[in-house]
Amino acid sequence: MGECASHTAQIIDRDGAAVAGTDVLVSVEWSRVLDDLSEARAVIAPDADCCAALARVRTWRHKLAIFRGTAPVWEGPITSVEWTVDGAEISAVDVLGWLDRRTPHQDQEFIDHELTEVAAWLVDDAFEPDDPGHTTTIVATSGIRGRRSYQADVGQTGDHLRDLAATGIDFTALGSRILILPEDHSARLASLSDADFADELVVVEDGLALATRWVVHGKDGVKGVAGGAHPYYGLIERVVEETSILDDASAEAAARSRLAASSPAPVFLDSQEAVLSPDAGLDVTVLVPGWCVDVTTTQTCRTISQALKIATVKVKEDGDAETISLQLTPAGVSG
Repeated sequence: MGECASHTAQIIDRDGAAVAGTDVLVSVEWSRVLDDLSEARAVIAPDADCCAALARVRTWRHKLAIFRGTAPVWEGPITSVEWTVDGAEISAVDVLGWLDRRTPHQDQEFIDHELTEVAAWLVDDAFEPDDPGHTTTIVATSGIRGRRSYQADVGQTGDHLRDLAATGIDFTALGSRILILPEDHSARLASLSDADFADELVVVEDGLALATRWVVHGKDGVKGVAGGAHPYYGLIERVVEETSILDDASAEAAARSRLAASSPAPVFLDSQEAVLSPDAGLDVTVLVPGWCVDVTTTQTCRTISQALKIATVKVKEDGDAETISLQLTPAGVSG
C-alpha cells in the first residue's frame, strides 16, 4: 500500500452540482461488497461556511463521494444525516441501494437467456424511469443460460438481483458503475503472503458449508440436482428453493454452481477483519470484490496456497491512521 493517502469527500446534488465540501473530515469509512450494497460514513467538523452548506443536505437527493488522495473510491446516495453541535455525521449506501427502492417496470420473460444479461436487464429497467447516474458493465458472461420471469411492480429489484446471484453470477458496485460477472471469475489482482497482513492469520475449514449433493427446487415442480455420494466425504445433501427459476435446465445449473462452491469443504482465511499491513504492495483503489488474490500462508499447521476471492473491502481513516481489511472467500464462493 505504501504511504497512506488522506481521504476527502464531497456532497453532490443529483444534477451534478457540489452542495458542500468536507474540509474538516474527522473520520471516514467506506466499503465494497460482493452481491450486496455497501455503506459509507463520514464525520465532519465544519467551519461556519461549511455548516450552512451542510444544513441543506437531504437524503436521496444528494450523494456522498469519497476520494483517497485524488482517486475516487466510493459514491452513493445519502440515507441519513445527523447534525450535532460539533458537526454532522453522514451515512450513505452505494448506487445499488437504489435497487432496493425500485421495482420491475414491465412484465418480462427470458427463455434460454444468459444470466448476466438477465441481471443487466434488471438493473437497467430499474433505472429507466429515473436514472441518478449509473452504468452497467458485464465483465464476462457466466456460461449459464436459463428461464426467468418478472412482473411489473412485483418485488424489489435488489431482491431479484440477489436471487439471481445465488444461481451463478456475482455483482458489485464501483462508484456509479454496476459490475456483473460470473461467479467463477478468476482474474487475479495480486499475490499475498503472511507478511502482507498486520495480524496472524487463521485458516478455517468450514464443514457446515460442505455439501456433496444439491437439490434446487424452482417454481411449479421445477427441479435440478447435482452431485451425489462423495468417495471421501460420503453423502451430505442440501435442498434450497429458488422460486425465480422456471425450468429444469436453470435449476440444474444453479445446483452445479452451489456444488462447486461447497465441495470439497471450503478452506479459507478467517478474514472478517483480515487487516492488511501498511507495507503490503497493493493499490487499494483497484481492490474490487469478485476479483481474486493469490494467498500463501505457512504460519499455521494448515498451510494454504490458493486463489481467494475478495468478498468485502473495508477502509477506515480516523485521524492519521488508516486501516484496510479484506474478507476473502474460496474462489467460486460469494459469501
